[in-house]
Amino acid sequence: MKQDTLLLIDGFNLLSRGYFATAYNKTEDQIQKSSKGQYTNALRIFFQKLFNLINDHGITHLAVAWDVKREDTSRRQKYDFYKASRNELPLPLIQQYETLKEVLNMIGIKQLEMSPYEADDIIGTLSTKWTKETQGSCLIYSNDKDLLQLLNQQTSQIIAKKKEEIIYTINHFKSEYGIDSKQWIDVKALLGDKSDNIPGCPGVGEKSALPLVQEYHSVEELFEKIDQLDKKYNRYKKKLTEGRESVFISKELATIFCEITDFDMLNFQELKLALSQDHILAVMEELELKIKLNLKAV
Repeated sequence: MKQDTLLLIDGFNLLSRGYFATAYNKTEDQIQKSSKGQYTNALRIFFQKLFNLINDHGITHLAVAWDVKREDTSRRQKYDFYKASRNELPLPLIQQYETLKEVLNMIGIKQLEMSPYEADDIIGTLSTKWTKETQGSCLIYSNDKDLLQLLNQQTSQIIAKKKEEIIYTINHFKSEYGIDSKQWIDVKALLGDKSDNIPGCPGVGEKSALPLVQEYHSVEELFEKIDQLDKKYNRYKKKLTEGRESVFISKELATIFCEITDFDMLNFQELKLALSQDHILAVMEELELKIKLNLKAV
């Protein structure tokens, strides 16, 4: 019997990567459009990748997770600096986002969005629920390294490299970093994240953040033992002491929330794929998207 495999897609991560990869150095009038004037460059990338993933990994269940507006997230409501440095989105990308949500509904792909949570929280909640309730595997599609904290024996992340994609497992993670996936949050708490405007601990960088977590296991334990800090970290003692509050705020912001109660009653049968190749091809043709489609029975 075929093993169930859940695919969780960080929707905007995939859509925006496709957009910027194909719109780079182009003016809006140079970006790919349909004969009706609808922008399609990011849609083409999104759908081709979606169908490739379904085929290549034997996906049986699928959901696309979306962020709510930045201002509506609980993190932004509590800390107004969170993601404050993000630029406004280009109009062709916004238009394709709106089209994409309509089309995914038309072809039967489940989408999930829940205020005040972000897509990462939805992915975290569903992957945790899947691990508790099934024996199947879960694949997360995103290049966002924040999601590494969700890895376990059933849950892996598909990460796109320059010319290939790898299924990054918990074993890969432990081998590379020498810590458990949950401790990735503590590394992020020290390092921060410029793209999300998470401050971390000023003066503590990549060379020290991971070794500190490897040795002290968590930022809580690190600060409990700050007075007996290993001599090799002496140069960081003052920086850590001064940055303590920033570290704990950063940990709060970096922690993916995995217990959205609105999904407690979600039945994974709702995410089971039942796609019609003929219907999908007709929809793609209407959008004037040339997509290679050879779906196995799903």
